Amino acid sequence: MAVSDRLLLRELFHAAVAAADPADLVAAAMPIFKPRGRTIVIGAGKAAAAMAAAFEAHWQAPVEGLVITRYGHAVPTRHIEVIEAGHPVPDESGFRAATRIASLVTGLTSDDLVVCLLSGGGSALLALPTLGISLADLQAVTRSLLTSGATIREMNCVRKHLSQLQGGKLAARCAPSQVVSLIISDVPGDELSIIASGPTVADLTTSAEALAILVRYQVAVPVSVRRNLQRGEGAPIRPNDVRLERVSNILIASPQTSLEAAACVARKHGVTPWILGDSLEGEARDVALDHAKIARQVVLQGEPVGSPCVLLSGGETTVTVSGSGRGGRNAEFLLSLAIDLDGLSGVHALAADTDGIDGTEDNAGAQIAPDTLLRASSLGLNVRNYLLNNDAYTFFAALDDLLITGPTRTNVNDFRAILIR
Repeated sequence: MAVSDRLLLRELFHAAVAAADPADLVAAAMPIFKPRGRTIVIGAGKAAAAMAAAFEAHWQAPVEGLVITRYGHAVPTRHIEVIEAGHPVPDESGFRAATRIASLVTGLTSDDLVVCLLSGGGSALLALPTLGISLADLQAVTRSLLTSGATIREMNCVRKHLSQLQGGKLAARCAPSQVVSLIISDVPGDELSIIASGPTVADLTTSAEALAILVRYQVAVPVSVRRNLQRGEGAPIRPNDVRLERVSNILIASPQTSLEAAACVARKHGVTPWILGDSLEGEARDVALDHAKIARQVVLQGEPVGSPCVLLSGGETTVTVSGSGRGGRNAEFLLSLAIDLDGLSGVHALAADTDGIDGTEDNAGAQIAPDTLLRASSLGLNVRNYLLNNDAYTFFAALDDLLITGPTRTNVNDFRAILIR
């Protein structure tokens, strides 16, 4: 029996999430050697707790440690402590947990093994600001960056220079122990130094670059932060640093593998998949206009692929917030897409964050159909006003078109699918 277009889109999304399930990925990539000394597991990210549980299930030796995950993303563990903390703005819980992680890896020997479990969200969760910068100042800068329109690469450049642990500094603290980092990518291009702001990866960015980003996006810079950046006091670890000689960074999941998993499901349903890219960036509403152009070309001209087909893409868009509504980048993408498609026949779409949380709301994303604008009009909803006010969540809630999954405990960034019949 054929599934509805609405359900097929959800099936594609769930396939993408399943492809990034830490339970299988960690088991396949974990170290095969057992150290003569201690095995310490640390980490941060939305998938950190699930990764820790998977590690425990397969590690046949004593293990200890601590990982930090977002509130609501914890899972039961036996030996590795899980702390929940604030995201996307760091909080006191994350600060205390990050301080404990720093202490846990201090004074290790060459006989010890540190396994670091990293995933998206780690930048905010591993909240240990460099000396002289308060948590309140770090929070203020983070809040401003989140609404400024800065890309994840730019935000994490700043974070590395304001952190005692990111930009390779966590790995440097672990020396001379062996360090193995298992990493789930949530960033365009899978650049390891950007994921969770690269706690175990060398970095070439400069404090001048970080300060320029804050100036470019007109972020109010606290005196302590400006002083730190001007003096270069939080510089990341450089590639030739001997403290990183025993560090291995292993990518175990990426947006591309999840898109390919969704493509496989589409083919089974007789729908041709067309992957537009796994690292698309830009303002959510502008990226939507580009996707709409391609969808319209398929419908009207049968190019670049004939229907039935599904256009798949990943990456991380941004939203420059000027309104006061509730939203998320995926819901905003869909609202802009619906307006531009203007009820184009045969086109359905879904956009959602694979971690199950679109921005700071309780939904993963939302869905649209050819009748979205018509249904909105019947309810008296002015769709353009909702977009202007960055209020996509409220719009889709009124239509009962939110996609609510709860935390998935993984994160390979945004997933977008446009189904064309």
